[in-house]
Amino acid sequence: MNMTAFEYEDSIIVVDCGMAFPSDDMLGIDLVIPDVTYLKENLDKVKGFVITHGHEDHIGALPYVLNEIPVPVYATKLTIGLIENKLKEHELLHKVKRKVIRHGQSVNLGCFRVEFIKTNHSIQDASALAIFTPAGTIIHTGDFKIDYTPVFGEPADLARFAELGKKGVLALMCDSTNAIRPGFTMSERTVGKRFDAIFAEHQNQRIIVATFASNVDRVQQVINSACKYKRKVVVEGRSMVNVIGVATELGYIKIPDNTLIDIDDLKKYKPEDTVLVTTGSQGESMAALSRMAANQHRKVSIRPGDVVVLSSTPIPGNEKAVANVINELEEKGAEVINQDTHVSGHACAEEIKLMYSLVHPKYAIPVHGETRHLMAQRNIAISLGIPKENVVMMKSGDVVEIGEDGWAITDHVQAGGVLVDGLGIGDVGNIVLRDRQNLAQNGIIIVVMTLEKYTNQLLAGPDIISRGFVYVRESEDLMSDAQQVVNDAVEGCLDQEVSDWGKIKHVIKDSLSDYLWKKMKRSPMILPIIMEVDS
Repeated sequence: MNMTAFEYEDSIIVVDCGMAFPSDDMLGIDLVIPDVTYLKENLDKVKGFVITHGHEDHIGALPYVLNEIPVPVYATKLTIGLIENKLKEHELLHKVKRKVIRHGQSVNLGCFRVEFIKTNHSIQDASALAIFTPAGTIIHTGDFKIDYTPVFGEPADLARFAELGKKGVLALMCDSTNAIRPGFTMSERTVGKRFDAIFAEHQNQRIIVATFASNVDRVQQVINSACKYKRKVVVEGRSMVNVIGVATELGYIKIPDNTLIDIDDLKKYKPEDTVLVTTGSQGESMAALSRMAANQHRKVSIRPGDVVVLSSTPIPGNEKAVANVINELEEKGAEVINQDTHVSGHACAEEIKLMYSLVHPKYAIPVHGETRHLMAQRNIAISLGIPKENVVMMKSGDVVEIGEDGWAITDHVQAGGVLVDGLGIGDVGNIVLRDRQNLAQNGIIIVVMTLEKYTNQLLAGPDIISRGFVYVRESEDLMSDAQQVVNDAVEGCLDQEVSDWGKIKHVIKDSLSDYLWKKMKRSPMILPIIMEVDS
């Protein structure tokens, strides 16, 4: 959920606009987007969004945020292509101005000038940003690694970083994701060699490769190996089809004629003559691979002897889901390969050191990572001679004022996650989530009764309906005792001529809750419903 706002006098530019996937306790939530209250309050200052690359955690919230902050979007060609795909889905394409910026080009936004600098990452067209401000130059690396032998395009433009470093850089905001890993990140090409070896070794088996939809270079290497071993390729999974469609159209992936086939044509070929490239390497329940593993995919079922290559590392928190998918695949007789089939798209410690050595920033602002990653980068910066007091550790919502004379955290603005559930944005908050968790953990009991208008005579009920609490047929004694507790509570209220329905509901809840806790040590949600009928 990456998003950073830069402000100088009456100009604001926003770098990236990403989403996050919900954590396990966010029941029913589809995704989480940033809280943009501050930008809405200063809408007249916002000049545009500049996007570093096309991953979901950098572009995923754009369709939602642009609805409220309708300003232009600036990014490189593939990134704009992926953004347009999203805007089309949300019917925003004609409302949002988009501009493609090439590496080396600059765009003027208010009192900022932003230059896009070529870097390498696990998606094509990734950029670092040099943000020229009246207070000094700030370099934001975006997500990056230094790949001297990329699959497509040029290596990172290290010469430009060095040039900017010579001219003087006020602050470096550097990717920290792999700061705790020593050494260098391997080149993407090493995965291609591994794929070749897997294809050579399993020439009599069907191969299924699961990877991130956005990793166009990885898909290119699967296609290269498939062509080498004369296999047909099927691309499966909605996001995979979308990204590969955009990348092919824009020339970022080269697929020889007659290589791709439709999933419906799979049955026309022998299994050993086909490769499936699919989503689901993170164990996501609705992704294609997970549905295949659970026998829920309409067109592909896993057979004994299939070779499944997981070409990614589990994102922290997804390990259990990935393990479950691997177990399901192996139970069906598939061979799962997940060793040496992935390289990271993020810089390790030595590449981060190289970036600092080229840029020579006055201040270091570690970004992109958990606290342990940011701290690891802080230590790297200090080891390279940046004074401890010149390393700025920010938290979400912090306002840092920075200039040649120093820096300070001067304010804190509203920040955090806005929950998206279906078409509802922000209408599910902590209270609704807490209710959902309570319902999921303890179930619900509904008490229904009918009272006569004016006299408050009990005409029907109280009846008890239970969902997710106990299996009623096997707990008849418990339910009849609970019924008696409710009857006694209602009669007690009516005998005392209590006419306030709120009070009656309160007494029912308290009595039933006490009884169930003593009897079962459980606290289901109790919902009394009183209906009124004219006599």
